[in-house]
Amino acid sequence: MRRCLQLAACGLGRVRPNPMVGCVLVKDGRIVSEGYHQQYGQNHAERNALLRCRESVEGATLYVNLEPCAHYGKTPPCADLIVERGIGRVVCCNDDPNPLVAGRGFDRLEAAGIEVVRHLLEAEGRYLNRRFFTFMEQHRPYVILKWAESADGFMAPDYRPYWISSPWQNLLNHRWRTEEAAILVGSQTYLDDHPRLTARHWCGNNPQPVLLDRRGRIPSLPPNWIHLQSPTPADALADLYARGIQSLIVEGGRHVLDAFLSAGLYDEVRILRNTACLLHGGTPAPQAPPSAMVYS
Repeated sequence: MRRCLQLAACGLGRVRPNPMVGCVLVKDGRIVSEGYHQQYGQNHAERNALLRCRESVEGATLYVNLEPCAHYGKTPPCADLIVERGIGRVVCCNDDPNPLVAGRGFDRLEAAGIEVVRHLLEAEGRYLNRRFFTFMEQHRPYVILKWAESADGFMAPDYRPYWISSPWQNLLNHRWRTEEAAILVGSQTYLDDHPRLTARHWCGNNPQPVLLDRRGRIPSLPPNWIHLQSPTPADALADLYARGIQSLIVEGGRHVLDAFLSAGLYDEVRILRNTACLLHGGTPAPQAPPSAMVYS
C-alpha cells in the first residue's frame, strides 16, 4: 500500500480535481504490474495497471489507495474491469466520499465475489489526498496560507516593494504553485506588486489567479483572473468551491492573511523565512500558529 501511495503522489498537480491514486497488482508473492492516475481525463490507476500487465491476473490481489469507481465519467468504471480480469482480492486504503462513488465500487466488487479489505494505512492515504477530502467533505478548497518574512519578522519595508525570498525559496514557492489549483492575493498586493502569480520558474501547470477585492478597488483584471468581492474569507471560499476550485494558496498581504487566520479558515501555513534578510522595521508578519511550517 505504501508503494500505491508513492505511485499516486506522481499525479500531484496533474489529476485535479480527481484524487491521486496508485495501484499495485500482486500475484504469487510478486508484483506483476503497477500504475497510477497520470493526467485528468486519462485512465485511472487500476485501469493503467491492469492494461499494462501481460500475464493473467486471475486470483491476484489488487492494492489501491482509493475505492475503485463504479460509474462512467471520463473513463469507464474501474470496478467492472477488476471483475472482468478475475481479481481475487482488493485491498484499499480509503473510501471515496464522492457521491458518485461512495461505496458503490466496493458493492460491485463484493457482489462479484471479490474479497475486499478496507482502511489499510487510512491516515496516510487521507493525508496524501487531503485536498480532495477537504473539498468533498467540508465543501471548500483546501487552504494554504503562505508568506515570506525577514529574519526579524517583517513582510515588507514601509518605503517600497522588497524581495525577501532567497533564490532557492523562490524556486520552492513556484513549485508549490504547480501543486495547487488557485492562488489568491488582495487588492493592495495587486496594486503594489502587479503579480503574475505564475509558476514560471518551475515546470508545471499555472494556478488560477484570484483577486479578493473586498472594497471594489480594482475596476478591471486580465481575462484569466477570477475577481471576487466577497466580504469574508468564508464567502470567498464558498464562491471558489462553487467554481470547482479544489485547493488554494493565499499569498496576500497582512490584512488578507490575518482575515483567514482569524476565521480559522486554513489547513496549512507555510513561511519562507530568509535568515540573511534584516529589515529593522516595516509591515510585521502575521502571528503564525504553532502548526506553521518554516522554510529557512
